[in-house]
Amino acid sequence: MNDIVPPPPETAENRRYGKERKCMERAPRLKADIWVKALIRRCEVGGVSAMVVRRGDAGSGTVLIKVNTLDGEARVMSPARDGEGELIWIARPKAPEREADAWIEKQRSFDPDLWVVEIEDREGRHFLQEKVA
Repeated sequence: MNDIVPPPPETAENRRYGKERKCMERAPRLKADIWVKALIRRCEVGGVSAMVVRRGDAGSGTVLIKVNTLDGEARVMSPARDGEGELIWIARPKAPEREADAWIEKQRSFDPDLWVVEIEDREGRHFLQEKVA
């Protein structure tokens, strides 16, 4: 028997998924704990306080960013991939801090490996290097 599997037929869908796979494979993914430490360091360099509020899986946990503007409101950002497979951040609208915390708790109920990093900055800076939508 031949153990070689022929390639799938050339279709628009296969071309598209092949492109997405290549995009997602081109940049190695950092472990969550290393990525979080780097974000906290960028905040510290900018003179802003940042802390891990919830520690998730060190290797592959998803990270949520809560930007607390210290006026009773906060904004939460969650990671996603754009059409090219690049990491982007989706920002929820600014809301009272209680509502932001409730949304984070709801997400934690879905994903127990979730990380939560809180950044306290009156200007609302997030210190993310990727695009924020």
